[in-house]
Amino acid sequence: MSTAPTIPALPHAHLTLTDFEGLATTVAGYPYVKLVLDQETSTVHLIDGADRLLHVQYVAERILGMTRAELARNLDAFNDSVYRAADRRFLLGTLALHNRPEYGGQFFSLETVEVDTMNADLLHAFYRTVRVLVDESIPVLLKPANHLQESFPADDVPRILAHELYSTAPYVPLNPGTTSGRLRVFTSENAYRTTNEPVRWYDVLVMDRMPDDIPRISGLINSRHTTPLSHTNVLAAGWGIPNAIQIGALASLAGLDGAWVEVIVDAAAPAVAVRGIDRPDSIDAGPSWAITQVDIGKPDLAAAQILPLDELRSTDAHRFGTKAANLGELTAVLRDGSPYWLGFYAAPRPPRPHLLEYLARHLETTGIDQSELSQAALRMMKEHVVVPRGVALPFALQQQFLESSPAIQQTIGKLKMALALGGEVDELCGELGALIRDTPLPADLRTLIEDAVLRHLTGAGRVVVRSSSNAEDLIGFSAAGIYESIPEVESIEDVVHAIQRVWASLVTTRGVLLRDEAGIGLSDCFMGVVIQQQLDGALGGVMVTTNPLDRRDFRSVLLNLARNSVDDVVSGAGDPLQHLYNTMEGGSRTVALGTDGVDVDDQAKVTLGRLALIGRLLQAHFAGADGPVDAPVDVEWLVDGDRIVLLQCRPYQLAA
Repeated sequence: MSTAPTIPALPHAHLTLTDFEGLATTVAGYPYVKLVLDQETSTVHLIDGADRLLHVQYVAERILGMTRAELARNLDAFNDSVYRAADRRFLLGTLALHNRPEYGGQFFSLETVEVDTMNADLLHAFYRTVRVLVDESIPVLLKPANHLQESFPADDVPRILAHELYSTAPYVPLNPGTTSGRLRVFTSENAYRTTNEPVRWYDVLVMDRMPDDIPRISGLINSRHTTPLSHTNVLAAGWGIPNAIQIGALASLAGLDGAWVEVIVDAAAPAVAVRGIDRPDSIDAGPSWAITQVDIGKPDLAAAQILPLDELRSTDAHRFGTKAANLGELTAVLRDGSPYWLGFYAAPRPPRPHLLEYLARHLETTGIDQSELSQAALRMMKEHVVVPRGVALPFALQQQFLESSPAIQQTIGKLKMALALGGEVDELCGELGALIRDTPLPADLRTLIEDAVLRHLTGAGRVVVRSSSNAEDLIGFSAAGIYESIPEVESIEDVVHAIQRVWASLVTTRGVLLRDEAGIGLSDCFMGVVIQQQLDGALGGVMVTTNPLDRRDFRSVLLNLARNSVDDVVSGAGDPLQHLYNTMEGGSRTVALGTDGVDVDDQAKVTLGRLALIGRLLQAHFAGADGPVDAPVDVEWLVDGDRIVLLQCRPYQLAA
């Protein structure tokens, strides 16, 4: 066991760069050192990165002489003593070194642990103590670790906010990994769309920002900042391909355009690594994913009944699609609660037997009786959450419509033949899509739809017509952004047209080819439709119940939000606000301000924190009795005051 270095907290002591570099470890390109200020002895302890100790482990074992078993038995109480106690002896933080020209070159940032509740006086005293230890030629900026600390007056303490560092970070590893392929550098979307050399599966794209309709390729390098939750980045995560933000990549990689390269996206590296290689022989064998068949399940085409969402359950996915079935499941959870939704917190987390104490704190209950906790969770859901009412059209109705038209059937046959022979399909997909959109519905089918809408959605005003295919939300095939949803629909006539547009989105060239690459045949794909009351909210966005940039972080939930519009988040057209919420110990922080450049108010942050907690409950509910309670879900939502509107809940697909 190594002896940790200490520095007396005196003005004449200094931490040199050499000292720092000898102790530092690196994450996301930043070298950092953990430190502990012992106020009782006026000593700063620097934790050697090679020891891989958490702050609390260091304090307990190296300073207080506790055994690891003793710490494990009292871990939660010990955490409270160092992170929450007003009379705490130890102040814990991290000193990171940055080299950013826009901030004048090298500087240190000092940050506490994100769940720390120290007050402003204590935080600023901590900063001043550390400031005198560091070589005065290197600036030290306080980096607030959570929204609480951001609210403190800055006083005379120079600081930098998390979103300022993230939004200007030269490198963000969105999806780590290694790939080999042909580098394709496109200076604009127009250049991408008009190229004479089509993009192939083995290509690695370099663009300012990826179009929403990219095919399945081997890697992505964004030359500008983008959200991890845009459709293209969600697809990249599901495909398991390397994906990163590298500022300036358009210029720095222009000389390699068209070359065969190896690309490494490493969370511990300072930048994307790109080096030229010979053309790999493996390219001739085709994409590895083409030999892996995606399990699409067997759809039920017998039942043609349109049902209200509140009569559906998740087990109806084989008739209506996962999206519709999960919306029905959500309405049941809001009404009745769930026997499974405590599962994330009830699971053992060694050395903790469970996290129920943390859930009790969030729900403001006493004790960890699961019946009491479940009732408190249900009260919270009933008070704050709604799912818009609506109806769902089963696969069988789409199939009836397709079979009613000889022209549609003939074109489907031609498209299947072209796919089987490896021919061009773009023209046939366009022809088939137009037929599906424009062919009049049989009278009995139209009457069935109109009656269901009038019976269940009278008085709803506007509705949104959403896709709910059986060829999405699958293990190995997420299909994020591939199918169409149409908002702002007001008349029955427009509802019918919107349904046909949703049906037609199943046969776009992109969708057909992506499914074909995954081994999903045209005959296996069907489209259900959700017609749902359209509600408004001051904020809209997407939440995933994980931290996409750190898969080991089981505590955090990422929310991407925009004012008024969910589409602004998922399309990637604008930069959303991004918040991280710790659903264990609590605390939250803003990691990007987005295009607006203005954060939401404190009340909205409280509501978004509640939404993050709800995400954990839903994650466990959809895992069921035997599923993995840590499998994240993807939730689309609106927030208006303290009301939370749940629009969609589906698995957040991550490649193995």
